[in-house]
Amino acid sequence: MTQVVPPILSVTPSRALVDEKFKVLVENLPPGYPVTVRSLHNSEDKHDWEAYGHYVSDHSGVVSVSEDLSYGGTYTGKEPMGLLWSMRPVPGSRPGLRLRKMNVCTPMLVTISVHSGHEGFRDQAPLASVLTERWYMAPGIQRITINEQGVQGTLFIPPGPGPFPGLLDMWGGGGGLLEYRAALLASHGYVSLALDYLRFDQESENLELKYFETAFNIIKDHPQVMSDRVGIFGLSLGSLVAVTLAVYSTIIKPCCIVCISSNHYYPAQGSTVASRFEGVTRQLYKARVNEDNQVIWKDVGLEFITDPSNIAEVGRINCPTLLVNGCDDQNWPTVETAEDVARLMREAGKEHLLSRLAYPDTGHLIEPPFSPHFRATTFVIHSSKEKVLLLWGGKTKPHSDAQEDSWRKILSFLQFHLYCGPCLKAKI
Repeated sequence: MTQVVPPILSVTPSRALVDEKFKVLVENLPPGYPVTVRSLHNSEDKHDWEAYGHYVSDHSGVVSVSEDLSYGGTYTGKEPMGLLWSMRPVPGSRPGLRLRKMNVCTPMLVTISVHSGHEGFRDQAPLASVLTERWYMAPGIQRITINEQGVQGTLFIPPGPGPFPGLLDMWGGGGGLLEYRAALLASHGYVSLALDYLRFDQESENLELKYFETAFNIIKDHPQVMSDRVGIFGLSLGSLVAVTLAVYSTIIKPCCIVCISSNHYYPAQGSTVASRFEGVTRQLYKARVNEDNQVIWKDVGLEFITDPSNIAEVGRINCPTLLVNGCDDQNWPTVETAEDVARLMREAGKEHLLSRLAYPDTGHLIEPPFSPHFRATTFVIHSSKEKVLLLWGGKTKPHSDAQEDSWRKILSFLQFHLYCGPCLKAKI
């Protein structure tokens, strides 16, 4: 490229929440000039992730990622956010990586760059680059460590006097405290408690319903929370906790529940969450392993839930319930679970409380929008301390579309049931 004036690269906005779209524009190129637009992120665990698209400038010397077609790369076609959702570990990285933000007080830093041509771009200096910030936590959000009444987690409070609706947020069987979704929910106006409940120590293994009820009440009783507008949000094992609380708790009454990658496995009332999870993992020797040495849990789960004595009495649910599932989930039979939940709620006259979203070619790990797709990642099985490559399922483009669509519909569901009108309850 011999022109005197260099290309101009702009990203608007350069600082935004992770679920906000940006526009990437390259100007001052020669007409019909081939370029590669690349994103690069160095994760907190020091792995490099990238995405890129191959473009050709128009007659004015402009490439607009929002408007123009990518002719190749990690995504093709007109994909305004392809530089984020198609991110993958750079060549040479170890298999099974998963990108997750652990420190929500800092942004995810992504460098957007433009390179000459469609080949060898990694080995050349960029023509221009811009550093962008992607945040889970909006300005003014309070982040408060919770360690009271035996409950551990992190509370996020939106800016302003409130009061706000509340949400109890729970992740799945990987264990540990994950804050990024709760921080993002607070950025949308909900006091959110990211709950630490599966640490695989003696204390967490003995957790009964009371632990989750206490956590729920910590939110409900907070002075900045509308006490009658508290819901539960769970993924995978977290969705099982949400269902269990909605069915069996006599202490709390959630206003609504959101269950991603739904689970209603409940072998015996009174058993602990950890013991139920361990009961599943002890049967994993039966799991299939595919030609890529990836472990498929789905069939094992199907054995559990086909026995009626192993499932929660979901006909007792008395609050609006949203199930979000991927039709290519290889980790748990979530589609079959959703069908069973619908049948049981219909038989109990509760069908009006149930909403369902099911997405083709979508896997188990349905994350906030523009998050990379993880088809298979490394997973540690607590009972054996064994590391396996666990197959979650999904295809990158449809899975990413599902993440964007489901997040928008989840926020609408929460807005309707926690901010608008009286809570919908079961018909007597």
